[in-house]
Amino acid sequence: METTEVGTYAMVALTIGLMVFIWRMRMRNIANSQEDPAVAGQDILDGAAINPEQFDEPDDAALDEMQELLENAAESQGLTYEE
Repeated sequence: METTEVGTYAMVALTIGLMVFIWRMRMRNIANSQEDPAVAGQDILDGAAINPEQFDEPDDAALDEMQELLENAAESQGLTYEE
């Protein structure tokens, strides 16, 4: 058996294996979507901020970070950012 023949068999086996894997994932996803379809707005989202008012006024560190981000974004576009 030559090297190219072994390589061909390996590629065919890998292709068939990937096709079986993709087919099984597809069937599982179809089964999951038929059981309980996802509808926007019907899910309950956890993780609300304990104190959302803390985000109303940014502190100096947040403002400095935003300025640095804006300067970097402007520089990457070939612009000069001035306050």
